[in-house]
Amino acid sequence: MVAGLVLLGGVALPVTAAVPARAATSGTFAYIANAVSNTVSVLNLATNTVTTTIPVGTQPEGVAVSPDGTTAYVANLASNTVSVINTTTNTVTTTIPVGTSPFAVAVSPDGTTAYVTNESSGNVSVINTATNTVTTTIPVGTSPFAVAVSPNGTTAYVNNLGSGNVSVINTATNTVTTTIPVGSNPEGVAFSPDGTTAYVTNGLSNNVSVINTATNTVTTTIPVGSVPQGVAFSPDGTTAYVTNGLSNTVSVINAATNTVTTTIPVGLSPFAVAFSPGGTRAYVTNSNLSTVSVIDTATDTVTTTLSSGIAPRGVATARVPVVATATCPAGHVITGGGYQQSGGAVPPVQVTNRPAGNTWQILADNQNTNYTNVTPYAVCAP
Repeated sequence: MVAGLVLLGGVALPVTAAVPARAATSGTFAYIANAVSNTVSVLNLATNTVTTTIPVGTQPEGVAVSPDGTTAYVANLASNTVSVINTTTNTVTTTIPVGTSPFAVAVSPDGTTAYVTNESSGNVSVINTATNTVTTTIPVGTSPFAVAVSPNGTTAYVNNLGSGNVSVINTATNTVTTTIPVGSNPEGVAFSPDGTTAYVTNGLSNNVSVINTATNTVTTTIPVGSVPQGVAFSPDGTTAYVTNGLSNTVSVINAATNTVTTTIPVGLSPFAVAFSPGGTRAYVTNSNLSTVSVIDTATDTVTTTLSSGIAPRGVATARVPVVATATCPAGHVITGGGYQQSGGAVPPVQVTNRPAGNTWQILADNQNTNYTNVTPYAVCAP
């Protein structure tokens, strides 16, 4: 509906307003891929409760969320597909065919591209997230397992489980530029927040390879528990957590000294780990117990254990914003937009204005405030 006029370049143009999205759609959440249930559990991190369960493909393993928090991508190993989830509605919007046995997925920092490892195909599918189509396929090593994209978006690391190495992909050309030898059965990979270091967990070597990303060489190796699998850096980069699948523990690594400072008992067969966006908690999937261990990172202790679906594997956390849109009337063209604030003492932490087709879209991160109303408007021209 037309809400009034706005001056743009001295010309009065109609403004179309939208009803603000519900505040309940915003907050911090974890998305947990349940390999046997064929579902994704959505965990509200404010309450540590599962708020909904989303059916996806067969044997979901890996999950990643776009940087803006609006979309989750799930690799379905036995379906050879990726499920695309709208996080504001918690529904699958489309399904993308990829290679054989897709295992892990990572999204570029700008959100434009997703990389999917196809374990049985020996390659990586590159997805254009605007069109949700595979634009190219990159040959890598044997049984590509995990994948991570560097913070600056220029490089992707792919662990080749059967080759015992890491393929380094130039994301501008989507080609492998070099291969880094690591330990036996490299399973997990993560970049430090500053991008200078990558950690690779070697499942049969019981250690972590520390890679200098400037030289693409292993500088040291850190002994951890038995069959290390998942790895994640804390948001401030000071600490990394490694899940030890056979030890049923998490190794806590001081990233400055590359030493294990403590070991945390968790559930049976811990697989993946992800930090909350603020870094105060870590979430560990226990694949043989169908539970998630919640770790207080200040004390490095498990504070609670939550039920999930059967065989939880991949986990990703994200801030999910309020999403609201204003649409131009038929026959009009969108020329701009903005938003109005009301309904709370504190404005949103972050607001992103962007055109989306013939609408103006607002993404408002209010997860730490009582801010509820973000009303967008679209500037429309005849």
